[in-house]
Amino acid sequence: MVREWSREIRVTVVVLVLAIAGVVALWPRSSDDGFGRDGESGQRPVASARASTLEPDAVLAPLRKHAAVQPCPPSPRDAHRAGPLAGVVVPCLADSKPVELSTALAGKPALLNLWASWCPPCREEMPALDEYAARNDAIPVVGINVQDRATAALELLARTKVHYPSVIDVRGELQRALRAPPVLPVTYLLRPDGSVQRITEPATFHSADEIADAVRRYLPTRD
Repeated sequence: MVREWSREIRVTVVVLVLAIAGVVALWPRSSDDGFGRDGESGQRPVASARASTLEPDAVLAPLRKHAAVQPCPPSPRDAHRAGPLAGVVVPCLADSKPVELSTALAGKPALLNLWASWCPPCREEMPALDEYAARNDAIPVVGINVQDRATAALELLARTKVHYPSVIDVRGELQRALRAPPVLPVTYLLRPDGSVQRITEPATFHSADEIADAVRRYLPTRD
């Protein structure tokens, strides 16, 4: 009798554990679970499990040659550091050299675009950014590759024939400095004084003309 009761208790416990596990698996996730959501159309939530890595130069060299991505702007020795990006140094995708955007772009406006190779909306808007960057009256465009692998990033640049400079935010330092939301792509206007403003209209770009219009709206006076 005791053995039968013991067996029944064990079976009951197993059933209860399985039932609880099923409820937990089906329970809706909170918007504060680290993935975040953005109501803006055309943006993709950032997957927090992805981590940026910078592979050895021997691995990246042939990909860099194929991608023909432009080198990052150099930092003048006497450049003034200002704004939230001051002191943040990241590798350039073109050659792994350290870049401090605060000094490299000091005194001039620029567009900073956060992207990743696994982000479909990023792949769609990057050719428009590249077309805009090639215009004579364009302000500089610098890509910020996030939560990605350098190999995947360079392969995408080669495939899409996008050549404007990009850095890779290996440790997420630029994302934190910009207080970037957990969605991609995200574009910021860097002002000559070092301050930044997120461009929210539109959330993603579809043409070079659309980018030029946004620059005029967010930067009414050109220095």
